[in-house]
Amino acid sequence: MSNTYDLIVIGGGPAGYVGAIRAAQLGQKVACVERDKLGGVCLNWGCIPTKALLANAELFHKLSHDAETFGLSLDNLTVDWPKVISRSRNVSGNLNKGVAGLFKKNKITHIDGHAFIPQPGTVQVYNADDPERKGEVKETLSAKNILIATGAAPRELPFAPFDGEKILSARDAMVVPTQPKEILIIGSGAIGMEFAYFFNAYGTKVTVVEMLDRVLPVEDHAVSEAARKAFAKQGITILTGHKTSALTKTDTGITATVEPASGEGELTINADAALVAIGVRGRYDGLFDDSLGMETFKDHLKVDYHAENATYETSVPGIYAVGDVIGPPWLAHVASEEAVLCVERMLGHTAPDIDYTTIPGCTYCHPQVASIGFTEQHCKDNDIAYKAAQFPFLASGKAQAMNETAGFVKMITDPTTGEILGCHMIGENVTELIAEIGLAKRLEATADEVINTIHAHPTLSEAVHEAALGTDDRMLHF
Repeated sequence: MSNTYDLIVIGGGPAGYVGAIRAAQLGQKVACVERDKLGGVCLNWGCIPTKALLANAELFHKLSHDAETFGLSLDNLTVDWPKVISRSRNVSGNLNKGVAGLFKKNKITHIDGHAFIPQPGTVQVYNADDPERKGEVKETLSAKNILIATGAAPRELPFAPFDGEKILSARDAMVVPTQPKEILIIGSGAIGMEFAYFFNAYGTKVTVVEMLDRVLPVEDHAVSEAARKAFAKQGITILTGHKTSALTKTDTGITATVEPASGEGELTINADAALVAIGVRGRYDGLFDDSLGMETFKDHLKVDYHAENATYETSVPGIYAVGDVIGPPWLAHVASEEAVLCVERMLGHTAPDIDYTTIPGCTYCHPQVASIGFTEQHCKDNDIAYKAAQFPFLASGKAQAMNETAGFVKMITDPTTGEILGCHMIGENVTELIAEIGLAKRLEATADEVINTIHAHPTLSEAVHEAALGTDDRMLHF
């Protein structure tokens, strides 16, 4: 086969494989170079396998803590840790095969190896285990356009690099061979809190250290506080306003020195392992020749992704980049949308811009957290007039029936027009409920239109309806 293509995609994750499929649908001859497994970090080491782990944890937690409430009696409930881990890996494996099937269906050439761009329009492929390119080039590909979708890598503490055994990345944490008795989690973003819930549900003693003054710091203040209370009730120790100043390995695990913002009251924490979840950086090491002069920005590839009519082209003509490698928000659903938009505009199609202010964010701990749009604090900081209303799941019939009454739905609207400025949720299955607000914002619906939409009873979605009613001072059930 000819090694000349219309488009070469580097990376087979949610950005790469979706971009490749869309280009093929538009009649392009496409190759995708991936040095690991198709599906990328999300499918193999992130979004999907962690949700499989969390599903296990939720079931175990409910059986352990709520069985009597539901009139059930269980004896000798135990955990088969290797089976918990293997189920997660099997879920990823099945979906990985699905991506390969989509490539075959769309006649996309999948090339296993490490990609290197020596010049525009050319991609050299080395063995997948040869990222430093010490061996020979396996093959050389050419294309008019190249799309970089190589994702992101976890940030390390400068004084404590990952070792895969005692100082863990998220990837390491999801395949630990033995359940730790105690674990330290550094960082309380989505990854940190999901793993905090996962390990704690099985009885691991969990301590979370967060430098900022609240957990899940990107969320609305009310959500962060409700989450903190829920996690504390579950037995998770949370140290906000603290930083980890030292982390060393010992014969039995790790020892960490943790300092409060005040500088007084230094703590020493011993645990079997530490999970470092302090953020990510773009993954592009060894990807292109220095002579290209590729521009970067804060450890990510620089593109025009927040501009109107963004093309996602890098500083090098003909080379584009999408997904986590170009910066926040580091979300799989954003990466896929960027890839589709980039490919369509690359080929001259008209497509609407991505509105980065209306992207849903989800955290799959328990209770779940979901949000979209402005927080109350953002409105205050930017002198935006707003009205907020909050409906608790405690007043929801469906939540009561499910014994899942923690949390609430908060809606923020413009007090004059009723425009939905933001919506913030914490509770059972709120990661599913947030889609309604995403659609409402896309259609420029007002709170009134949500109010006039009949929500089935009894459902958790009624909480969205009630919160909308609350912005007009006519909440019915609270």
